[in-house]
Amino acid sequence: MEDVWLIDCFFPDDNEIFNDFILDFQNHNLLNAKKALAKMSNEDKVAVCTGVMWLKGHCVGNTPAVSSINFPGFCLQDGPLGVRLTNGTSVFPAGINTAASWNRQFFRQRGAAMGAEFRAKGVNVALAPDMNLMRVAAAGRNWETFGADPFLTGEAAYETVTGLQSTGVQACAKHYINNEQEAYRGSESSVVDDRTEHELYLHPFLKSVQASVASVMCSYNRVNGTSSCENSHTLKDILKGELGFQGYVMTDWWVDQPSGPLAANDGLDMVMPGDDTYASGVSNFGPRLIAAVNNGTVPQSRLDDMATRILASWYLLGQDSGYPSENVGSQDNVDPQGHHKKLIRQIGAASIVLLKNTNKSLPLKKPSTIAVIGSDAGPNPSGPNSCPDRACNIGILAVGWGSGTAEFPYLVDPLSAIKARAPSATISSSLNDFDTTTAANTAKGKDVALVFISSDSGEGYLTVDGNAGDRNNLTAWHNGDALVSAVAAANTKTIVVVNSVGPIIMEPWISNPNVVAVVWAGLLGQEAGNAITDILFGDVNPSGRLPYTIAKQASDYGAAVQTAGGTINYSEGVYIDYRWFDKQGIAPRYEFGFGLSYTTFGYSKLSIKGPSSTRGSAPTGPGSSLSSWLHQPWVTVTFRVTNTGSVSGTEIPQLYIKAPASANSPPNQLRGFDNVSLKAGASSTVTVTLSRYSFSVWSTTAQQWQIPSGKYTIWVGSSSRKQRLSGTLTL
Repeated sequence: MEDVWLIDCFFPDDNEIFNDFILDFQNHNLLNAKKALAKMSNEDKVAVCTGVMWLKGHCVGNTPAVSSINFPGFCLQDGPLGVRLTNGTSVFPAGINTAASWNRQFFRQRGAAMGAEFRAKGVNVALAPDMNLMRVAAAGRNWETFGADPFLTGEAAYETVTGLQSTGVQACAKHYINNEQEAYRGSESSVVDDRTEHELYLHPFLKSVQASVASVMCSYNRVNGTSSCENSHTLKDILKGELGFQGYVMTDWWVDQPSGPLAANDGLDMVMPGDDTYASGVSNFGPRLIAAVNNGTVPQSRLDDMATRILASWYLLGQDSGYPSENVGSQDNVDPQGHHKKLIRQIGAASIVLLKNTNKSLPLKKPSTIAVIGSDAGPNPSGPNSCPDRACNIGILAVGWGSGTAEFPYLVDPLSAIKARAPSATISSSLNDFDTTTAANTAKGKDVALVFISSDSGEGYLTVDGNAGDRNNLTAWHNGDALVSAVAAANTKTIVVVNSVGPIIMEPWISNPNVVAVVWAGLLGQEAGNAITDILFGDVNPSGRLPYTIAKQASDYGAAVQTAGGTINYSEGVYIDYRWFDKQGIAPRYEFGFGLSYTTFGYSKLSIKGPSSTRGSAPTGPGSSLSSWLHQPWVTVTFRVTNTGSVSGTEIPQLYIKAPASANSPPNQLRGFDNVSLKAGASSTVTVTLSRYSFSVWSTTAQQWQIPSGKYTIWVGSSSRKQRLSGTLTL
């Protein structure tokens, strides 16, 4: 494919959705960017593309000011759940928990609240959201992302980008692409076939481009043998070509860049933090890029395009006028939290998944004696921020570790929250995970025993308890299985609360009849204890649903962390998580989309209104994957949901498509969901609109989206394995 630069690219006439994005750039900021460009020397243009180098600015990344156009430079700052390395800001529920709410309104509100805090700190670019998929259950940074399904992740990415950028902050879609484990992330090559890339891993980035995301971060790994940040196919052909992305591409920090400044020819626009390796003081851009332009190895038009894309994003978000000055790190004196703790608690409670509830053991019914067991129930005695980038698992686990963290303004632990919620109850606690004798004695004779266990992971530059980013296994940390078993042997009403970065294997105790309930709490951020207590005592009816599958054994998953480095073959193709389990006929412990409520729901009156015409074909070329032909409403599905129980609650109806055999697609694919809150006895009509894209597969031969002919089953249910209503549509 020929080079496609922003300043002279072509867009298909029928692409209404895509053209809305293009008009934003052309009408509101592209002309301003071009005017500014005319005043800039090549040195100025290279400056906006090159970080000032590590620790030469107050943010994790900075670009220099350019006086000729009154450009103050950018402050770029992590991360996906709050503003990192500063004080007075919030720690929101992790991305994986946000996804577990299956609530688009919360996706956007969380993005907007985070954006308000980034803006108040003078951060131009929020290095969020993370939209890699959970290809591997043990991957270290899964908790930063939105789960294992491309559709759910895409919806969360779209709403998060929209929320962030509604505040004037530039969002950054990361990590592009196939950065699916921490082990050898800087050297491994992810070998991915074209169809799998398009249908799974590209989709969240497509949705981000649809949301007008300002920037994209290329990843550490290689893709099919070529460094992600100088991969002409993924950057130029797909991202800037097929998706028509109009923003700029930056490197992840100190990405390996073998071609040096020539990476610009492959679609790279900005290097971060500027140094070619950690604190080297030498950049792959800077003087090297100036020299490459001067000697013609990087065309002048390419440098102009790079600078234009960066400046256009600055103008797009209105950062050229009245934007707050940088106020992070040593400059920090602003507290923008406002009422965000209320939203954090709301999202937290909505993200908690009730996995087991024998004989309606929950919500708790005014127990007079409560045992609280496990270190995960208490605080870190040294404080929630005592470990750098949260690289420890001491006390309540509310985030993973690494650059995706932020500094807690406070952290509510479950023990404190339970004491506050049940002041008249006698509460006994044992917080030593390895003293199972004391734990069992504490649990004996109590009305209920609450056992808190955890599993942690993070980014690979830090190692915690022998886990170098990725988890070594899927078992509970800190003797968790033995702790649960000991307590369950002593108390017939044992309730397990799990704070985890992802799935754990629960087989040692899940079928124990004394384990009467399991609350999957995940990573809840600063209001962790309060959100858990809201669910335990019934102040909030649980509505969270799993954004991934919990297996019975680790080997049931279709892929695992590869610890040998080298080449990682995505040989499972489009079959990850529930798609793999469905294809292989493997019974999970808890399936994707599963979650219980304190009430019950009924489904009825399914209606499928098919397209008036099945003629036409998807366009090809620049911007084609955002074509209106693909994304305009095409099929309408309606059905009724009724709260058949005795209390108010929220149901998450999920729509799946089963394609004809000729499509060679996974047995079931999520294509829609809603979040329906109903009082007892009330009903609501739910409408899910599907597009041609919903039915399309990527043709590797035609290099376009195509709709296989045949009979499609469209079904609605409460999880990926609980079908309530079903109909067919022939295309």
